Amino acid sequence: MSKSSKYVSHQSDENGFIHWSTEEHQIWSELMQRQLSCIEGKACDEYLDGLKKLNLPLDRIPQLAEINAVLQPSTGWKVTEVPALISFDRFFQLLANKEFPVATFIRSREEFDYLQEPDVFHEIFGHCAMLTHPAFAEFTHTYGKLGLAASKEDRVYLARLYWFTIEFGLLNSKDGLRIYGGGVLSSPGETQYAIGSDAPERKVFDVVDVLRTPYRIDIMQPVYFMINSINDLFDVSQLDLMAMVQQARSLGLHAPKFPPKEKKAS
Repeated sequence: MSKSSKYVSHQSDENGFIHWSTEEHQIWSELMQRQLSCIEGKACDEYLDGLKKLNLPLDRIPQLAEINAVLQPSTGWKVTEVPALISFDRFFQLLANKEFPVATFIRSREEFDYLQEPDVFHEIFGHCAMLTHPAFAEFTHTYGKLGLAASKEDRVYLARLYWFTIEFGLLNSKDGLRIYGGGVLSSPGETQYAIGSDAPERKVFDVVDVLRTPYRIDIMQPVYFMINSINDLFDVSQLDLMAMVQQARSLGLHAPKFPPKEKKAS
């Protein structure tokens, strides 16, 4: 989150309105139409219910106030505009205050299929629908409070919990395997890979196991973790998660299931 970004977020005007360009609205429209098609039969019911509540426009980027008009009555959450990248302190502080950070830029056409940084499409389409669900909202709030109070070393372990739930979580529903993680739901390649491929390992969710599992942000995930119900996240939020972090630290990390990232020549 502290690395530099080539993107610059738009700043809202005195009325909280963000002025997007015609091209930016067009990119949103194309991303929306593509991803709505991709997630058919793959997204969990709770996500689809949230998406209906949000009623996201197809032809333009929504204003954050439109999202808040749905989130705040649903779960007490709101979205807050942030620069393209923020510090971990700021990130945890926002979640602890029931504010979900939204970087107010949208990807370029050159990075239409994939970008490492979370843009407005990833944050709103990927995450906001799930924030209308009480169990998911409570888990995210608890996570923010824990992260805000945690040491730098413990935050590294907590990052894996966020990664394998809020970003890349899968759900074993009565209708089969479904997605609830925003990192998958906002990516066409990952959506197909997570559900339709035999390549990744899909493991039953276990907190300590999750905390010990390394990941890379720039590859398809070799491992996903599955819960049985979104309400499982509420149960997780009631556990002594920091004691589990200490247990995971004492046990050490699992061997990574991916090659090390190649260093760029200087």
